[in-house]
Amino acid sequence: MILNFDLSTQQTPSDEKYGKTFNLGFGVGGYYGYTGNFLPVFHIDFEGDVARNFTLAPFVSFYSYTNKYYWENNNYPYNYYYYHETAIPVGIKGTYYFDQILKANSRWDFYMAGSVGFTILHASWDGEYYGDNNYYHNERPIFIDIHAGTEYHLSNHFGLFLDISSGVSTVGLAIH
Repeated sequence: MILNFDLSTQQTPSDEKYGKTFNLGFGVGGYYGYTGNFLPVFHIDFEGDVARNFTLAPFVSFYSYTNKYYWENNNYPYNYYYYHETAIPVGIKGTYYFDQILKANSRWDFYMAGSVGFTILHASWDGEYYGDNNYYHNERPIFIDIHAGTEYHLSNHFGLFLDISSGVSTVGLAIH
C-alpha cells in the first residue's frame, strides 16, 4: 500500500511558522515529585510565534489520583486511610525548533524546550484520619522542566506530536 500525501501546499523549513498551534496531549508522569508513581496526565497549550524558530506557549495540565496509607497510634486503631489529590500545573513553555539546522523535511518538526510554572493543588484525607495531613506532600510550588520532541504533520492543519520531558511525557494532536 502506498500513501500519497500532497506536499504542494507544505511550507519549507525556512518559511514555516510554528505558532498559532493548539496542542492536546495525553501522557504519563510522576508530575514534579508530587506522587512518587506514574499517573495519566492531560495537557493543553497554545503556541505563539515570538521570533524565528521560537514560540511561547501558555499551558495547563491536569491529573488526579487516590492512594491508601496504613496508619495507627495509641488512640486510634490500625486502618487504611485514603488520600486524594488533584493537581493543575500551569505555566509557560518556550520552544526552539531545529528544522532549519537539521534540514528537516517539511512534514517533520524537531525541538527542544523549557517550561516553568506552578501547581494548583487540592488534597484531602478520609474524614476519620488524624495523622500527618502532609504525609504525601513532596511538592515544590514552582517547577522547571526540559523537553525534547517532534511533530509529524499529517496536513497543513493537523499533526501528531511526541514530547519527552523531565516532568510529563505526552503524545497528542497539534491543530494549526
